[in-house]
Amino acid sequence: MSPGDERGYGDYPEPGQTRTRLPDPDPYGGAPRRPQRSSSRSLVTVVGVVVLLIAAIAFANRGDETPTTTHPTKATQPQSTATSASGTRPVETKTGGVPTGYAHTEQGAQSAASNYAVALGSTGMFNKASRHTLLNLLYTHEAVTRLQGPMDQAYSAEFLAKMGLDASGNPPKGSTFVSRVIPIGTTVREYTAGSAKVAVWYVGLIGMASSTSTDPVTSSWKTWTFDLRWTDGDWKISSETQQAGPAPVPGDDRAATSDEISKAIEEYGGFTYAR
Repeated sequence: MSPGDERGYGDYPEPGQTRTRLPDPDPYGGAPRRPQRSSSRSLVTVVGVVVLLIAAIAFANRGDETPTTTHPTKATQPQSTATSASGTRPVETKTGGVPTGYAHTEQGAQSAASNYAVALGSTGMFNKASRHTLLNLLYTHEAVTRLQGPMDQAYSAEFLAKMGLDASGNPPKGSTFVSRVIPIGTTVREYTAGSAKVAVWYVGLIGMASSTSTDPVTSSWKTWTFDLRWTDGDWKISSETQQAGPAPVPGDDRAATSDEISKAIEEYGGFTYAR
């Protein structure tokens, strides 16, 4: 849900810790492929930031929420789910540009998790005001109280600078900062009338599109698992974890230029996702 243990959505530590939503710097496979980055730069831009964010999120989650007394109706082992869309319209309304007002059903929980991943993987998380808006909109009151301070510390000026952004989360003039999450599919791991655990498999994009950028836009594949609670008439996030993969074998696509990426980001809008 915020800066993760990565440059954006990077690799995450052991399960059970709440993390963030940003993509990992796994270089695009392409023909020609991008040259390998030096290990020293990777250490500074990835590992250094990852350690900072992991520490902040781990600190934020030292206090576990009170577990629900309702026994889940589904086993922790996910059941096989049809890959075809349900055909059910996910929501009729938006709040702050984010789809809200989901059905109190398994499908509603899956749709909520997908769209929440998109919102939390956006560039809005890199600006303090918009980040606070997203946290208060998508998380339970208890989770916001626990996470907001540490999240602000994690998105420090130093972290933003490593991403190529200024203290307000803005890219340099003439550059386009990219941070997007594109859900591939969802599955319900647990479900009760008051809670749901939903996993979202997604591909993330993150980096700076600029002719002078040393941190180009790359893609990564992750699975983001949300613990949701039915609160105030909608699904809200109480905690979350992320893990790497499953990632397909990279293809031989030609890596786009920074200008092509910038143009695509400006021209292609996102979707409202539904299960």
